[in-house]
Amino acid sequence: MSSGSGKNRIVALEKPAPRRIGKYVVARELGRGTTSTVYLCHDSYRGQDVAVKLYASDSELTPEEADVRRRLFFNEAQMAGMLDHPNILPILDAGELDDARYIVMEYVDGARPLTEHTHPDRLLPIGKAVEVAFKCARALEYAHRQGVIHRDVKPGNILVTRNGDIRLADFGVARTEQGSLSKVRGLIGSPSYMAPEQLGKHIATRETDLYALGVVLYELLTGKRPFYGDSLEKLRQQVTYASPLPVHRLREEVPPALERIVNRALEKQPARRYRSGLEFAADLSQAFKQAARLRQQMVEQERFRQLRHRDFFRDFAYPDIWELLNAGSWEEYKAGDVIVQAGELDQSFFIVVNGVASVYRDGQVIGRFQQGQCFGEAGYLEGARREHNIVADEDTEVLRLTATAIDRCSTDCQLRFMRQFLRMLLARLSS
Repeated sequence: MSSGSGKNRIVALEKPAPRRIGKYVVARELGRGTTSTVYLCHDSYRGQDVAVKLYASDSELTPEEADVRRRLFFNEAQMAGMLDHPNILPILDAGELDDARYIVMEYVDGARPLTEHTHPDRLLPIGKAVEVAFKCARALEYAHRQGVIHRDVKPGNILVTRNGDIRLADFGVARTEQGSLSKVRGLIGSPSYMAPEQLGKHIATRETDLYALGVVLYELLTGKRPFYGDSLEKLRQQVTYASPLPVHRLREEVPPALERIVNRALEKQPARRYRSGLEFAADLSQAFKQAARLRQQMVEQERFRQLRHRDFFRDFAYPDIWELLNAGSWEEYKAGDVIVQAGELDQSFFIVVNGVASVYRDGQVIGRFQQGQCFGEAGYLEGARREHNIVADEDTEVLRLTATAIDRCSTDCQLRFMRQFLRMLLARLSS
């Protein structure tokens, strides 16, 4: 949608914010687009803050533009109370002021558009990108079950809240499968996210929404859109006939299962795509679990690599190191965190994998443990109360082992551990 041009438009955009919009008291401007301005307002009747989208006045538009805006407004206004889902931004109210119109939405403090994570240098972790797509798929499944087709799924219409949740927004160009919404004609939506049939001016369907979500997921994973064109016709040719660059070519750590999901969502033929948001979400859920397993395997491989380079494990066979890694507890501490509290009863033995920890007595530092060194042997052997506080000096990682955990290891592993433990203990006593 375009804002048109002209001197009247420029003057209108420079107008100060209104003090009230209907019953809503304006606090400040939140954002400005080509068709409307969004304000943070307070609803004194409900005692809550809301976001109010104020459409441009009809007097600032050509008759054709004013007609389109009216249709868009009434389209979105009909959504009030129609969609109630945790991942859909609800429309609370709508109204008219003279020749201007407004939509009232839930205000989500700190929410930012997903577009902030579509640049190659600001990509989300793969697991988070999958989570965003999963929640969008569930939101679309709900909307589709209500008979509503969004028609403009794109990063700019997806909000990320402060706690990382998402809201699918802007149903202004939506249509219902029964045809009661969207009398707006022409090419509706954002061409870069349109399916081939949508660019061919066929009716939008559930499959076109899910195709658009596939484009969003591709962009979240790679920082690029699957298709580009410097004109609408060139873009249509690309979308209709070309194949996108494989996701793994742009981000090699993307699991094959996730790439297959993206490819299916971007199929040229609607019948070959996901037929429902639920089906899309189910595959994403499975891919998320696989990605989580892969991430955990990579983490464990890195931890194993670090352990085998520490002095304590110098004479251990690789299988024994794996046993101890799986038997123990890998713990991370920030600078100032207490690792061991004086007076506590504990049978743990600690190996400093990374970082530095200091020993405190009466508030004074009496010793330090560096990377590769161990502490807690007295508690491990005797179960005695700890005599000193041990505090991380910097970001520190330790492997915590208990007698119970060691007892679960193989006999060979236990023998190697006790041999090294006693060697370390004798060296400390002799020093």
